[in-house]
Amino acid sequence: MLWQELTVHTTEEAIEMITNFVHELGAGGVSIEESGTLNKERDTSYGQLYEAPLNDIPEGRAVIKAYFYQGTEMEPILESLKASVAELSTFDIDTGDPTYAVVEVDDEDWAHAWKAYFKPFRITDRLTIKPTWEAYEASEGELILELDPGMAFGTGTHATTALCLRTLEKVLKPGDDVIDVGTGSGILAIAAAKLGAKHVLAVDLDPVAVDSANENTAQNHLQDHITVKQSDLLGVLKESETESASQLGVAIPVQLVVANILAEVIVTFVSDVYEVLERGGYYITSGIITEKEELVEKALVAAQFTIVEKNYENNWVVIVARKM
Repeated sequence: MLWQELTVHTTEEAIEMITNFVHELGAGGVSIEESGTLNKERDTSYGQLYEAPLNDIPEGRAVIKAYFYQGTEMEPILESLKASVAELSTFDIDTGDPTYAVVEVDDEDWAHAWKAYFKPFRITDRLTIKPTWEAYEASEGELILELDPGMAFGTGTHATTALCLRTLEKVLKPGDDVIDVGTGSGILAIAAAKLGAKHVLAVDLDPVAVDSANENTAQNHLQDHITVKQSDLLGVLKESETESASQLGVAIPVQLVVANILAEVIVTFVSDVYEVLERGGYYITSGIITEKEELVEKALVAAQFTIVEKNYENNWVVIVARKM
């Protein structure tokens, strides 16, 4: 299968934002390659080991490649991306005079190349993400999330996903019913199940993500604890009122909802989340760039949620709200 490959040469500082932009524009997959310099500071708080890739990317620079289906009209996508990237300078984010290129490639040329840079990654003292193709020996009490994201978003290395995982570990109580909205690779649903959730309903509108989440659920032998559906939260609400409600796997209202999506999307279904949550239940929202923090917070408060916690990483924030 042929794909349109959009390449952006930019800075490491801008990786998170530009990656978010191309996902928003409909990219079916994204790869990121950073400088191979040995001088880079890396997080080793959990004993992580990093293999320095051999490349000629200058220190502080990065190459982002986003993949779009064959036939996608790339000119408006490129124009929209350039406009979004140009706005980053108003937030004091250095994009380093980015350059752009679009070529057509075969999926065999890229679909597996990124795997060389995806290694076992310890998120907390309990949670470790392990690519399915990597060997890894777990320590006592360590929970291993086996993952092959394929073309679905969510490896855990992105700041928004890592923030969500760390927050999920603190908020989730064993026995909770959980809904994961916009599940992507299924990583949050798998983590919730491993952390003791009674059952997790993972929903996504993207059929590619649904397939990926189902495959990763099977890799972790969690088919009895996770139900994956192609749906949005409104569809779940409607189904919960019918005879097929038992097929959801969770009992509405649930104790916890988690959504790692874009801020602009989160605000569109805040009221639906309020409806599916029991009183005292928690809503974890991530995928929020700090400039959109107020937008999401106002929407949550307007829906009668109470903000109970915020956590930050780089230019991203996760917000924990409670239905009182």
